[in-house]
Amino acid sequence: MSTITYKVSGMTCGHCEGAVRSEIGALPGVTEVSAAAATGLVTVTAEEQPGDEAVAAAVDEAGYELVGRA
Repeated sequence: MSTITYKVSGMTCGHCEGAVRSEIGALPGVTEVSAAAATGLVTVTAEEQPGDEAVAAAVDEAGYELVGRA
């Protein structure tokens, strides 16, 4: 298992957090996702970490922007 924290811009509420968790959580190997709108931090735990590009695409699909690793 590995854990990576990302910075995401545009999240402002619980709905935003849920959308990001849902999209990233659907990536292969992801076992847990936590998102905090207050800080913009999203922590991803996975058996095998998806690439940053896959995470960025999932965040984009949710309607937000991946700034980079925190």
